Amino acid sequence: MTVLEARKVSKQVSSPEGVLTIVHDISFAMNGGDSVAVVGASGAGKSTLLAILAGLDTPSSGQVWLDGQEITGLDEDGRAAVRSRSVGFVFQAFHLVQSLTALENVMLPLELTAVTGAKAKARAALSAVGLEARANHYPSQLSGGEQQRVAIARAFVNKPVILFADEPTGNLDTTTGSKIADLLFSLNESTNTTLVLVTHDRSVAQRCKRLIELDSGHLLSDLRLR
Repeated sequence: MTVLEARKVSKQVSSPEGVLTIVHDISFAMNGGDSVAVVGASGAGKSTLLAILAGLDTPSSGQVWLDGQEITGLDEDGRAAVRSRSVGFVFQAFHLVQSLTALENVMLPLELTAVTGAKAKARAALSAVGLEARANHYPSQLSGGEQQRVAIARAFVNKPVILFADEPTGNLDTTTGSKIADLLFSLNESTNTTLVLVTHDRSVAQRCKRLIELDSGHLLSDLRLR
Protein backbone atom coordinates (compact mmCIF):
# COMPACT_ATOMS: atom_id res chain seq x y z
CA MET A 1 0.00 0.00 0.00
CA THR A 2 1.36 3.42 -0.98
CA VAL A 3 1.68 5.74 2.05
CA LEU A 4 3.74 8.53 0.50
CA GLU A 5 3.95 9.78 -3.07
CA ALA A 6 5.74 12.72 -4.68
CA ARG A 7 4.50 13.76 -8.13
CA LYS A 8 6.78 16.06 -10.15
CA VAL A 9 7.82 18.03 -7.06
CA SER A 10 10.02 21.10 -7.55
CA LYS A 11 11.15 23.86 -5.22
CA GLN A 12 12.56 27.22 -6.33
CA VAL A 13 13.83 29.99 -4.07
CA SER A 14 14.99 33.53 -4.78
CA SER A 15 18.62 34.49 -4.25
CA PRO A 16 20.89 37.43 -5.11
CA GLU A 17 22.03 35.38 -8.11
CA GLY A 18 18.44 34.84 -9.26
CA VAL A 19 16.05 31.93 -8.90
CA LEU A 20 17.63 28.73 -7.57
CA THR A 21 16.04 25.31 -8.05
CA ILE A 22 16.62 23.29 -4.86
CA VAL A 23 14.47 20.29 -5.86
CA HIS A 24 13.81 19.55 -9.53
CA ASP A 25 10.83 17.54 -10.85
CA ILE A 26 11.07 14.58 -8.43
CA SER A 27 8.58 11.71 -8.47
CA PHE A 28 8.47 8.46 -6.49
CA ALA A 29 6.18 6.47 -4.18
CA MET A 30 6.83 4.65 -0.89
CA ASN A 31 4.98 1.68 0.57
CA GLY A 32 3.95 0.90 4.12
CA GLY A 33 6.82 -0.59 6.13
CA ASP A 34 9.50 0.59 3.68
CA SER A 35 12.84 1.93 4.91
CA VAL A 36 14.21 4.51 2.50
CA ALA A 37 17.55 6.34 2.70
CA VAL A 38 17.84 9.71 0.96
CA VAL A 39 21.52 10.43 0.24
CA GLY A 40 23.62 12.94 -1.67
CA ALA A 41 26.25 15.61 -1.19
CA SER A 42 25.65 18.66 0.99
CA GLY A 43 23.37 21.03 -0.89
CA ALA A 44 21.79 18.22 -2.94
CA GLY A 45 18.31 19.11 -1.66
CA LYS A 46 17.84 16.23 0.81
CA SER A 47 16.53 18.19 3.80
CA THR A 48 14.39 20.44 1.58
CA LEU A 49 12.79 17.39 -0.02
CA LEU A 50 12.21 15.82 3.40
CA ALA A 51 10.50 19.00 4.64
CA ILE A 52 8.23 19.04 1.57
CA LEU A 53 7.34 15.35 1.95
CA ALA A 54 6.48 15.91 5.62
CA GLY A 55 4.37 18.99 4.96
CA LEU A 56 6.76 21.31 6.81
CA ASP A 57 7.39 23.17 3.54
CA THR A 58 5.46 23.50 0.29
CA PRO A 59 6.76 22.84 -3.23
CA SER A 60 6.76 25.48 -5.93
CA SER A 61 5.06 22.92 -8.17
CA GLY A 62 3.96 19.30 -7.97
CA GLN A 63 1.97 17.30 -5.45
CA VAL A 64 2.65 15.24 -2.32
CA TRP A 65 0.24 12.58 -1.14
CA LEU A 66 0.69 11.44 2.47
CA ASP A 67 -1.41 8.69 4.01
CA GLY A 68 -4.03 9.02 1.28
CA GLN A 69 -4.32 12.82 1.38
CA GLU A 70 -2.88 15.43 -0.95
CA ILE A 71 -1.13 17.69 1.57
CA THR A 72 0.09 20.24 -0.99
CA GLY A 73 -3.52 21.38 -1.41
CA LEU A 74 -3.91 22.12 2.32
CA ASP A 75 -3.18 25.26 4.32
CA GLU A 76 -0.73 25.15 7.26
CA ASP A 77 -3.45 24.13 9.75
CA GLY A 78 -4.53 21.32 7.46
CA ARG A 79 -0.98 20.07 6.99
CA ALA A 80 -0.40 20.27 10.76
CA ALA A 81 -3.46 18.09 11.34
CA VAL A 82 -2.12 15.45 8.94
CA ARG A 83 1.31 15.58 10.61
CA SER A 84 -0.14 15.14 14.10
CA ARG A 85 -2.15 12.13 12.92
CA SER A 86 0.27 10.36 10.60
CA VAL A 87 3.86 11.62 11.00
CA GLY A 88 6.76 11.31 13.44
CA PHE A 89 10.03 13.27 13.32
CA VAL A 90 13.57 12.64 14.53
CA PHE A 91 16.17 15.36 14.01
CA GLN A 92 19.94 15.60 14.34
CA ALA A 93 19.68 18.11 17.19
CA PHE A 94 17.12 16.11 19.26
CA HIS A 95 14.80 19.16 19.80
CA LEU A 96 13.82 18.12 23.31
CA VAL A 97 12.21 20.66 25.67
CA GLN A 98 14.89 21.27 28.30
CA SER A 99 12.41 22.14 31.07
CA LEU A 100 10.53 18.84 30.69
CA THR A 101 11.55 15.37 31.86
CA ALA A 102 12.07 12.54 29.39
CA LEU A 103 8.56 11.27 30.19
CA GLU A 104 7.01 14.72 29.75
CA ASN A 105 8.81 15.20 26.41
CA VAL A 106 7.36 11.94 25.12
CA MET A 107 3.90 12.84 26.44
CA LEU A 108 3.93 16.19 24.61
CA PRO A 109 2.50 15.10 21.20
CA LEU A 110 -0.17 13.05 22.98
CA GLU A 111 -1.23 15.99 25.12
CA LEU A 112 -1.32 18.32 22.11
CA THR A 113 -3.92 16.03 20.51
CA ALA A 114 -5.75 15.30 23.81
CA VAL A 115 -5.06 11.57 23.70
CA THR A 116 -6.30 9.70 26.76
CA GLY A 117 -3.82 7.71 28.86
CA ALA A 118 -0.89 9.86 27.72
CA LYS A 119 1.37 9.02 30.66
CA ALA A 120 0.98 5.25 30.31
CA LYS A 121 1.55 5.39 26.55
CA ALA A 122 4.62 7.58 27.01
CA ARG A 123 6.05 5.17 29.61
CA ALA A 124 5.51 2.28 27.19
CA ALA A 125 7.32 4.22 24.44
CA LEU A 126 10.26 4.95 26.74
CA SER A 127 10.35 1.27 27.71
CA ALA A 128 10.49 0.33 24.02
CA VAL A 129 13.69 2.37 23.62
CA GLY A 130 15.19 1.07 26.88
CA LEU A 131 14.84 4.27 28.90
CA GLU A 132 12.12 3.46 31.44
CA ALA A 133 14.64 4.01 34.26
CA ARG A 134 15.41 7.53 32.98
CA ALA A 135 11.81 8.73 32.70
CA ASN A 136 12.18 11.47 35.34
CA HIS A 137 15.54 12.78 34.12
CA TYR A 138 15.82 16.08 32.27
CA PRO A 139 17.63 16.30 28.90
CA SER A 140 20.67 17.90 30.55
CA GLN A 141 21.00 14.77 32.71
CA LEU A 142 21.05 12.44 29.68
CA SER A 143 23.80 11.54 27.23
CA GLY A 144 23.46 12.40 23.55
CA GLY A 145 22.43 8.85 22.72
CA GLU A 146 19.84 8.85 25.50
CA GLN A 147 18.42 12.17 24.32
CA GLN A 148 18.07 10.78 20.80
CA ARG A 149 16.30 7.70 22.19
CA VAL A 150 13.85 10.01 23.99
CA ALA A 151 13.31 11.82 20.67
CA ILE A 152 12.65 8.47 18.96
CA ALA A 153 10.19 7.46 21.68
CA ARG A 154 8.40 10.80 21.19
CA ALA A 155 8.32 10.25 17.41
CA PHE A 156 6.82 6.75 17.74
CA VAL A 157 4.41 7.35 20.63
CA ASN A 158 1.54 8.32 18.29
CA LYS A 159 2.14 5.19 16.16
CA PRO A 160 2.79 7.24 13.01
CA VAL A 161 2.26 5.89 9.51
CA ILE A 162 5.60 7.40 8.47
CA LEU A 163 8.70 8.52 10.37
CA PHE A 164 11.02 11.16 8.92
CA ALA A 165 14.57 11.16 10.33
CA ASP A 166 16.97 13.94 9.28
CA GLU A 167 20.58 12.95 10.08
CA PRO A 168 19.50 11.20 13.33
CA THR A 169 23.04 9.93 14.02
CA GLY A 170 24.86 13.09 12.88
CA ASN A 171 25.56 14.44 16.40
CA LEU A 172 26.60 11.09 17.86
CA ASP A 173 29.82 9.11 17.98
CA THR A 174 30.10 6.04 15.75
CA THR A 175 29.17 3.45 18.41
CA THR A 176 26.20 5.43 19.75
CA GLY A 177 25.07 6.27 16.22
CA SER A 178 25.08 2.58 15.32
CA LYS A 179 22.89 1.79 18.33
CA ILE A 180 20.44 4.54 17.36
CA ALA A 181 20.30 3.14 13.82
CA ASP A 182 19.65 -0.34 15.27
CA LEU A 183 16.75 1.10 17.26
CA LEU A 184 15.22 2.91 14.27
CA PHE A 185 15.34 -0.19 12.05
CA SER A 186 13.99 -2.39 14.86
CA LEU A 187 11.01 -0.08 15.37
CA ASN A 188 10.51 0.15 11.60
CA GLU A 189 10.22 -3.65 11.46
CA SER A 190 8.11 -4.14 14.60
CA THR A 191 5.59 -1.34 13.96
CA ASN A 192 5.49 -1.40 10.12
CA THR A 193 6.04 2.37 10.19
CA THR A 194 7.61 3.64 6.96
CA LEU A 195 11.05 5.09 7.69
CA VAL A 196 12.45 7.90 5.51
CA LEU A 197 16.02 8.63 6.54
CA VAL A 198 18.27 11.47 5.35
CA THR A 199 21.86 10.52 6.11
CA HIS A 200 25.47 11.12 5.10
CA ASP A 201 26.39 7.77 6.68
CA ARG A 202 26.56 5.23 3.85
CA SER A 203 26.69 2.30 6.31
CA VAL A 204 23.31 3.40 7.73
CA ALA A 205 21.92 4.03 4.23
CA GLN A 206 22.91 0.53 3.08
CA ARG A 207 20.77 -0.99 5.84
CA CYS A 208 17.63 0.48 4.26
CA LYS A 209 15.49 -1.46 1.80
CA ARG A 210 15.75 1.35 -0.72
CA LEU A 211 18.26 4.05 -1.62
CA ILE A 212 17.31 7.37 -3.24
CA GLU A 213 20.23 9.56 -4.33
CA LEU A 214 19.93 13.26 -5.11
CA ASP A 215 22.40 15.38 -7.05
CA SER A 216 21.90 19.15 -7.24
CA GLY A 217 18.18 18.72 -6.63
CA HIS A 218 17.74 16.00 -9.28
CA LEU A 219 16.80 12.38 -8.63
CA LEU A 220 20.02 10.65 -9.64
CA SER A 221 19.04 7.08 -8.75
CA ASP A 222 16.33 5.09 -6.97
CA LEU A 223 17.56 1.61 -6.06
CA ARG A 224 15.78 -1.26 -4.33
CA LEU A 225 18.42 -2.86 -2.09
CA ARG A 226 16.32 -5.69 -0.67
